[in-house]
Amino acid sequence: MFRKKSAKSTDPKKVGRFGQVRQVFTAAHSVDPLIGWWMAAAAAGALILMVGIGVLVNMWVYFLILGIPMAALAASTVPSIRAKRAAYKSIEGKPGAAGAALSSLRKGWYFEQQPVAAEAGRAGDMASAAMVFRATGRPGVVLVAEGPAARAIRLAEAERKKISRIAGASVPVTVLRIGEGGGEGEVSVRKVTNKIQRMKPVLTKEEVAAVNKRLKALGGMRPPLPAGVDPNRVRMDRKAMRGR
Repeated sequence: MFRKKSAKSTDPKKVGRFGQVRQVFTAAHSVDPLIGWWMAAAAAGALILMVGIGVLVNMWVYFLILGIPMAALAASTVPSIRAKRAAYKSIEGKPGAAGAALSSLRKGWYFEQQPVAAEAGRAGDMASAAMVFRATGRPGVVLVAEGPAARAIRLAEAERKKISRIAGASVPVTVLRIGEGGGEGEVSVRKVTNKIQRMKPVLTKEEVAAVNKRLKALGGMRPPLPAGVDPNRVRMDRKAMRGR
């Protein structure tokens, strides 16, 4: 007997490289209509580079053939890069952007979707809201503050002292602030996750889990969110980020 032909699998793990590129391209095109031109430029640049090398070594035909898959590879990396930039651009300047950025941290990090500290100058004024988000990993505890500089720094420092008492002196507590001024400890929302992930690990996985468990106990001590501020509405485009 012949086996009945099974339906085409939609499991993301079985989609394959081409299917993944197509999915990322679709997501990227929705936020960047010029993505096709960027892909063409990347492919052309890679091919020209390979042919140029071939001409220099008098083997341009060989390098032309070699350059075709290189051009395809260059083009396939463009959608994820452009989609990532567009995703970060869509949350820049919005309350809760730091928390949304932390959601793209790799496995091994614990992070809070809600701010661990928040304060507004006036009720309902989101522009004046300062918030502090927390991530815990092998480099220690990282606090990411956003909002008006003076209020954000003061709020983050108070949270740092509180965490140091709970986590212990052996656990590093790093404070970063979202901004574009280039000041000490200041980082743009686009670069905050990369900066965090490049920090030197000092804790074991078991120590990280223990620290996170102790910090979870601070949940009832968190102040209420400023009226009108809902960080849960700020979200990274996870589909667009899938090609990372």
